[in-house]
Amino acid sequence: QVQLVESGGGFVQPGGSLRLSCAASGSIFIFNAMGWYRQAPGKERELVATSTSGDITNYTDSVKGRFTISRDNSKNTGFLQMNSLKPEDTAVYYCNVNLTHLTGAGLRSLEVWGQGTVVAVFS
Repeated sequence: QVQLVESGGGFVQPGGSLRLSCAASGSIFIFNAMGWYRQAPGKERELVATSTSGDITNYTDSVKGRFTISRDNSKNTGFLQMNSLKPEDTAVYYCNVNLTHLTGAGLRSLEVWGQGTVVAVFS
């Protein structure tokens, strides 16, 4: 099994920055793609940023130029750098990783979610 543990959320004033981390552990796996999602109270969960194994990235329009998705393969950790934060960025942020898991029974394709971390942007 593979687990994702998120960290880095918190309270920040408008214009501030945070870096979210998403650390994978548990078993040997092959990375396929990563995404960051967020869900604000009363809103549907939305896709914020994605990154593929070929390092092709995509962002929702509202965060372009402010957020950067990246990963450190040696540490099995993904990141979301968030700059120039706005109150409308307030949400619970979730990382999601699509991976191929190596097991004794063979290869398994999995989609794994982090537990979520709260980002609150208020003055």
